[in-house]
Amino acid sequence: MITGELKNRIDGLWDTFAAGGLTNPLEVIEQITYLMFIHDLDDADNTRAKESAMLGLPYKSIFSGEVEIGERTIDGNQLKWSVFHDMPAAKMYSIMQEWVFPFIKELHGNKESAYSKYMGDAIFKLPTPLVLSKVVDSLDEIYKSMRDAKEMDIRGDVYEYLLSKIASAGRNGQFRTPRHIIRMMVELMDPEADDVICDPACGTSGFLVSAAEYLKETKKDEIFYNKAKKEHYMNGMFHGYDMDRTMLRIGAMNMMTHGIDNPFIEYRDSLSDQNTDREKYSLILANPPFKGSLDYDSVTPDLLKMCKTKKTELLFLALFIKMLKVGGRCACIVPDGVLFGSSTAHKAIRKQIVEENRLEAVISMPSGVFKPYAGVSTAILIFTKTGHGGTDNVWFYDMQADGLSLDDKRSPVNENDIPDIIERFRNRDKELERARTEKSFFVKKDEIKDNDYDLSINKYKEVEYVPVEYPSTLEIMTDIRELEMKIGQEMDELEKLLQL
Repeated sequence: MITGELKNRIDGLWDTFAAGGLTNPLEVIEQITYLMFIHDLDDADNTRAKESAMLGLPYKSIFSGEVEIGERTIDGNQLKWSVFHDMPAAKMYSIMQEWVFPFIKELHGNKESAYSKYMGDAIFKLPTPLVLSKVVDSLDEIYKSMRDAKEMDIRGDVYEYLLSKIASAGRNGQFRTPRHIIRMMVELMDPEADDVICDPACGTSGFLVSAAEYLKETKKDEIFYNKAKKEHYMNGMFHGYDMDRTMLRIGAMNMMTHGIDNPFIEYRDSLSDQNTDREKYSLILANPPFKGSLDYDSVTPDLLKMCKTKKTELLFLALFIKMLKVGGRCACIVPDGVLFGSSTAHKAIRKQIVEENRLEAVISMPSGVFKPYAGVSTAILIFTKTGHGGTDNVWFYDMQADGLSLDDKRSPVNENDIPDIIERFRNRDKELERARTEKSFFVKKDEIKDNDYDLSINKYKEVEYVPVEYPSTLEIMTDIRELEMKIGQEMDELEKLLQL
């Protein structure tokens, strides 16, 4: 959550846009996103130059030498935020409007790339040099506050706070999945250098960015010293779909500032026949929408054949199975209702995952994880597509804390089950003897089958009741009499004092 000085700076930035005549929240977020992208291009370019130097790899800055903007050729350094942000307002406005903005729109040479598609109709809307100057100064201060905060998740928090200013954000599901939950899911799945990763409801590409960062941290040598794997990482590994063009712009720019040259981020209704991806991906990471509008008539027939319903959370589970290759893995967030719902569709999709594929884990999360936007209880399902079964023992974990308070404030606390979840999941061979009174335990497939494929942890968890001995009624009455006598004595003393 954004608080204190940083929150005030973002509010001040928002007020600057409003004073300049830009009052549509989506337009404001788009303009802020463009400017943050321009700022991040400078930072990312410097970082990648340093990384390449450390690795002994060649690197050509996008700002080096002469750059062609339309019919003009200019010095690329003038396009850097660190150069133009100190210029007089009128000159900076001219450079931004005539050079920088056209530059970022044409940044990716492939006209068919997702980036080009979503930047193609982007419009620079800041009305005056004075407004631009104030916005640039505000953003410099915001970036300073973010650096001072020294929190890994702060950039995502800024996005979340911006999105919270859209009145419809919570209703449309456009609030971000907490980054520490995304990171936990990525670590649980441990992506490989040759994975093809997809999020069919990608939003701002949080899962894809986290997977990219994890690979960069853990598989750097394998990826960046191998030409084919580096090419795959930059151009073919990451795929994301969404139906909100603003989110797609943010997502595409978010991926590029994290060093992914050509992510496949595309406008697509994943549940419709627009989405022809079948048996294509080796890893799906997602938090699909739990509610919202659904054009039932547009849902592709093969999903309805598997799971006849209007509930998007069930249809997305069917979709994940269809989109995965055999051997492909999925980690997705579902509302608790998916785990125990009694409708034919609920039972059908659970049976499909358990009987036709290999369900590996169900991690129950506390209801406060998505606050302040929603208080719904959720769980993480982890399964592998086999097409012929394979579920044996299913690992359950009862997460009770995620390192933040479970109220609307979401303040840091000491209690955090996430490191324990990752450790136990990676060493499940040591979990077989755990009792069902513990936080994690295994349940056999046959028992799940006998319970109509119910996957709620409370169905299987055993509560250990500790007997409590209470005093006898006579002892309690004696204590009450003694208290009455003591109160009477003290009242007598008080009365004497009052008479003095």
